Amino acid sequence: MIGGIIMSQSNLEKQEAKLKALNQKIKDEKNKIEQRLGKQIISQANLDYANLSNENIKSLSKKVAEFLKVNQAHNQL
Repeated sequence: MIGGIIMSQSNLEKQEAKLKALNQKIKDEKNKIEQRLGKQIISQANLDYANLSNENIKSLSKKVAEFLKVNQAHNQL
C-alpha cells in the first residue's frame, strides 16, 4: 500500500512538472506572438523607435485595439 502511494505521488509530481513545462511553453509562445505583432505594427506604420514613449505605446495600442474591435463587429454582421 505504501509503495502504491509513493508511486502515485511520484506520478503526480511528474505530471505536475509536465504541466509546469507546458504552461511555460504557452507563456513563451504568447510572448513571441506579442513581440512579433508589436514589431510588425511598428514596421508597417513606419514608426520611429526613438519616438515611442510609454504614453505613445499605450495610445497606439488603444487605437489599434479599438480599430480591431470595430472591424470584428462589422465582420460579424
